[in-house]
Amino acid sequence: MSSTLRNENLRIEGTPDPVGGTLPILRGLSPQAVQGVGFDEEMRRNLASGTPYTLLPYTTQGEYDRVRSERDLPAVVLENETLTATFLPSLGGRLWSLVHRPTGRELLHRNPILQPANLALRDAWLAGGVEWNLGTTGHWPLTCEPLHAARVTAPDGTPVLRMYAFERLRRLTLRLDAWLPSGSPMLYVTVTVDNPADQETPVYWWSNIAVPQDADVRVIAPADHAFHCDYISDLTRVGFPQIDGADRSYPGRVAHAADYFLDLPEGERRWIAALDGSGTGLVQTSTDRLRGRKLFCWGNSTGGRHWQEWLSGPGHAYLEIQAGLARTQLEHLPMPGRASWTWTEGYGLLTVDPKAVHGSWEQARDGAADALDRLLPASALARAQALAAEFGAPEEALATGSGWAALEIEAGSLPDSPLLPFGTPDAEQQPWRDLLATGTLPASDPPAVPVTGGRWRDLLEAGARDWHAFYHLGLVRLADGEKEAARDAWKCSLEQLATPWALRALAFLTDAPGDAADLLIQAHLLRPTFGN
Repeated sequence: MSSTLRNENLRIEGTPDPVGGTLPILRGLSPQAVQGVGFDEEMRRNLASGTPYTLLPYTTQGEYDRVRSERDLPAVVLENETLTATFLPSLGGRLWSLVHRPTGRELLHRNPILQPANLALRDAWLAGGVEWNLGTTGHWPLTCEPLHAARVTAPDGTPVLRMYAFERLRRLTLRLDAWLPSGSPMLYVTVTVDNPADQETPVYWWSNIAVPQDADVRVIAPADHAFHCDYISDLTRVGFPQIDGADRSYPGRVAHAADYFLDLPEGERRWIAALDGSGTGLVQTSTDRLRGRKLFCWGNSTGGRHWQEWLSGPGHAYLEIQAGLARTQLEHLPMPGRASWTWTEGYGLLTVDPKAVHGSWEQARDGAADALDRLLPASALARAQALAAEFGAPEEALATGSGWAALEIEAGSLPDSPLLPFGTPDAEQQPWRDLLATGTLPASDPPAVPVTGGRWRDLLEAGARDWHAFYHLGLVRLADGEKEAARDAWKCSLEQLATPWALRALAFLTDAPGDAADLLIQAHLLRPTFGN
């Protein structure tokens, strides 16, 4: 059969999609005071930089519950003779399922339920499949948001699924091109991240791949060391897989949750696999820019088991193998202004002699590496990336994301490109379109969804006259790290009108707990029924 691309509805037991709230996320992430041994100078620099002071302009996304019912999810399916890949553009573009057609085997942890939990930067997060993460340490702000999706045709006629978005914290554009050439044993995903600004910005990326966990599943990668994090002690470079007398490459036998950031030596091919007792399972590989690899396990203690049941229901244990730009998830890489970074990932079924897989670490590592070279030589992956560079403009829209990129294009802050047709702004962006057109931001209660960036700050600095504009002026100043200037703007807002929004914001900047509590009580009294 030839390669195909089609829209489908995925029937699943789940809650409604999480809804974004009104309250902006004023907090950021705590700077990484990482201690430990085995860090080189590059890692020390990356660990010490890039932590965002605030998660503005994003708002919370905590509107969901645990009341599930049968529902349909819009999905896009790529298929060839070997693989069927199901993507969910409405939920961060997640690769939800990857089925090996000749055997009928599901290669990913395909969650039987759709159940959000408070694990992402904005709150709502889902377990299962392959999650793409761009921005900063943590599950990215668009993990439960819709992406734009469109059909593209490769020069050889292969259909391509393009998903794309504007990540508003780092102000980067993201493009994911996924395709399954006829006869290919691997799904290709080419990722392109663009920094449209003149300034350098910190960048974080991890592809988080959930796969089924069992006692005989072994995670293998071309590394003899790892940076170990157990959430209690320091991040430490240790020998892998033997740690404290136990083989940690079998996550189903590990008692407690842990991260193992596998330290792939320079010059080694980039890959990681999770193979079962028969020597088969998912392999992920990439071109060299995607340097890091990681094993995450929940552990088999009571807490680890309960977490997995909370997220996926009973009897669906899973682990994650991951791939990132840096060696650990505590690092950010400096991306120059006007730079574009591209890499290609491959996903498929790997089959290895089980005696090698479950023999010595050297046997497992070498056996899997040889099998991968036969399945997909590194040269073939490089050719796939070269082909992706020739992909043109979309021909058919398949899903619609937010209007924030279109707004930034109207504002002149983001270049327009036929490769990424972001469409037009929607109702959420209309107050900011009015500001662009008239120089005045219309007042509304609740306030407009926040924006950040130099263009918006200039307009607000010049045109703030009422409580609403001063409130937003404080937000953009806080996003720039100017706490006192933000405080002044919020005080001006309260002089115009007492609102719970400015009171809450002032409470965030108040160091004295008692004073902060008083401000929050005042905010609550003004809007006692308000939740998220």
